[in-house]
Amino acid sequence: MLELNRHDTETLRERFLPERPGPLVVMHLLQTGHGRCLADRWPNPRAILVEAARNYALLGDPAALTPESLRPHVEGFVEAPGSFAPLIETAFGQVTIWKRVIFSLRAAPRYTLPRGFVVRRLHPEDAPYLEGLGPETNWVYKTWYGAVAAASSGYFWGAFAGERLVCAAGTFFLGQRHEEIGVATEPGFRGLGLGPAFSGRLCEEIRGRARVPSWTTSPDNAASVRVAQKLGFTFARDDRLFVVGIDTPEPPRRPAAQPKLRPSTEHPDVRA
Repeated sequence: MLELNRHDTETLRERFLPERPGPLVVMHLLQTGHGRCLADRWPNPRAILVEAARNYALLGDPAALTPESLRPHVEGFVEAPGSFAPLIETAFGQVTIWKRVIFSLRAAPRYTLPRGFVVRRLHPEDAPYLEGLGPETNWVYKTWYGAVAAASSGYFWGAFAGERLVCAAGTFFLGQRHEEIGVATEPGFRGLGLGPAFSGRLCEEIRGRARVPSWTTSPDNAASVRVAQKLGFTFARDDRLFVVGIDTPEPPRRPAAQPKLRPSTEHPDVRA
């Protein structure tokens, strides 16, 4: 497969429309420049593979590709029509089907900010705080290809307990009409309402940009589904991803012990 430059990828934009809530791998690449686009040939490609941080989208005619041409380029989560299933299974053998459920928010979010945390937008100088997130939570900015790009984007907010970033929420995929939310809370600070609060705050910003917030999770992740519904998200569609060469993520577990930090009774410090 041939890797396309940014200009050539942009000429294909109309092929990727209409946009819908859920994984926005292609549009994220077009909107931010983060990721890569490959095609079976140029010009007039018949099959296209787009990647953003091991999230993939396959489009076009699967007959234009062979297992050998696809195999070196994919390891992660693949969104593809059912017509690509035989090609993917031949190329990679046993693959996992990861069921997904997608919600969208068409009204103002319902949420309250927890007390005792500094709540603010992240700025370029906050990159070290993002880099300090643990391995369970640092996925939240991976589609921006680094903490510096994420912190500089203007699309991320954080909750601080003292000098520590304990929750980050941002746009995981940036589309033309939708933004897919990513939110992650450090172990030990879960169950305090930070994730739902930050998701709500982010949704307000997304709606202010005249875009629709999107929320994707697993049907068996009851906690995530419950948060989406409490915020006011409604069902958009069922989906599934092919998982190639990696393990399917497990829903995060709330630790039994709560953090030693006791939030104060004062209102949170909220800054733009």
